[in-house]
Amino acid sequence: MGHSRSFTCVASLLIALHQTSGFWLFNVIFPPTAKPLIINNSTPPLIIVPGNLGNRLEAKIDKPTLVHWMCYKKTEDWFPLWIDLNMFMPIGIDCWVDNIRIVYNRTTRKTSNAPGVEVRVPGFGQTHPIEFLDLNKLTGYFHTMVQHLVSIGYVRNETVRGAPYDWRIAPSKCFDLYAISGENDGIPFVSNIKIREEQRMTTTNPWMIPSEEAWSRDHTFISTPFFNYTNQDYQQFFKDIDFEDGWYMWEDTKNLTAGLPPPGVEVYCLYGVGLPTPVTYVYDEQFPNADPIDIIYDDGDDTVGSRSMSLCKRWMGKQEQAVHVTEVRGMDHLDMVFNHKVLTAIQRILEGKYHEKTSDSSEDPPSLSLGFV
Repeated sequence: MGHSRSFTCVASLLIALHQTSGFWLFNVIFPPTAKPLIINNSTPPLIIVPGNLGNRLEAKIDKPTLVHWMCYKKTEDWFPLWIDLNMFMPIGIDCWVDNIRIVYNRTTRKTSNAPGVEVRVPGFGQTHPIEFLDLNKLTGYFHTMVQHLVSIGYVRNETVRGAPYDWRIAPSKCFDLYAISGENDGIPFVSNIKIREEQRMTTTNPWMIPSEEAWSRDHTFISTPFFNYTNQDYQQFFKDIDFEDGWYMWEDTKNLTAGLPPPGVEVYCLYGVGLPTPVTYVYDEQFPNADPIDIIYDDGDDTVGSRSMSLCKRWMGKQEQAVHVTEVRGMDHLDMVFNHKVLTAIQRILEGKYHEKTSDSSEDPPSLSLGFV
């Protein structure tokens, strides 16, 4: 009977994952089946930098207090924090939020883990923390891409490596160790409001809010019966949602990419367009403690607006090195790491054939980093 219940639980989870859009894509369990080619020493080294939420985190706890008596107070060993399947349980989500949250000090502008919690990033330089985000390999991310690379001659942890990091913390001076109603990122059974506390306690989320680099000063991102918030109203916005620390977090990070200076290296920018993407959230008088009642859409990849993603076009003609921009119509945000056309394009970049150009074989191939948002 125990095995039967376990099977039913896993089957139900798989069905939920299959039916959930956004972050959870079922096609990850169908990777390319091509056999690896002979390893070629000319294969350019590849480093994959995952996006937000894009690699595993582990934790060890010895907590002074608990949010619920059913939560673990102390562990002897490291355990999965992201993704921890216990978060799908009714009480488990409260324990998980309390473990993964960070504490922000607006005076020192520094962050720390929750009291009694240690967090580490496992497997730096290896691919397993970014291929699957849980130990049971139910939540795949870069597995299909890495498997495709292996099929053309790459070797895991040698010629293709992962660069996981603590994605809870923005790359600012707060990073010492290397949004409103919430968003459940497609996680089944988890409400947006429930996960809001965790998302507020990450400095990466304020860093990613819309800036003047891409959006006009009069565009309304949040509409309520009392006020319409633009990118000029962030201080008021954070105050109104009772999260003033968010204002300080944003001030810490807002200038990290100010002016979007050209990177000074050859750039290949691929992103999806042609899909309805949220650009304005409309709330009723229950704001901010309820989900939006309406959403206004514009062009994008279902997650990020094309106005933001197309910013790499500004580098064209602004640097000596070439900037290649490819817009893939109808491509969903996360599907970029699974889609065969995209994987083939990456392969052609690595082979120097992206625009039918051949590189000088007498030169050592350059290394390449892939970054995802």
